[in-house]
Amino acid sequence: MARLLGFYMEFELIETGKIINTHALRGEVKIDPWANSAEDFCGFERLFIDGAEHRVERARAQKGFVIAKLDGVNSIDEAERLKNKTVYVPREDIELPDGGYLIGDLVGCAAFSEDGEELGKVTGIITLPRGEVLEVNGAREILVPLNREFVTDVDLEGKRVTLRLIEGM
Repeated sequence: MARLLGFYMEFELIETGKIINTHALRGEVKIDPWANSAEDFCGFERLFIDGAEHRVERARAQKGFVIAKLDGVNSIDEAERLKNKTVYVPREDIELPDGGYLIGDLVGCAAFSEDGEELGKVTGIITLPRGEVLEVNGAREILVPLNREFVTDVDLEGKRVTLRLIEGM
């Protein structure tokens, strides 16, 4: 899933990855995708880097990363200049399955327990090596793993999430 939101020109851009290295000599880049999978990321036809649009000429998944050839990037020197840059995709280009959502959309939602107790608001998403965690602030701070076991319902229209809490949360 994508991360935090940004705006550029007439459409909303979503952070979707980071260029972590070059690949080979003809301008390909290696991207750490922040999507559900590297394969999902390969479906994007355009990416934005530093506000500039780049058409994706080709992309393939490789060991959880994406190797992409972008238009206008034709040498290792040009690819090197893109290292450590964040990659954005227009929200309109992201196809979500029914019931799917972008995790950044959870920020600002009211959080409730399964018993209906209001816990506070989702104030952030923390990315850890084993996955994302929702940061909920109310009477106390609660950290909740972002998975179906703990996040039992998401209502983006109502700006509400329902959480299953366990002892110690």
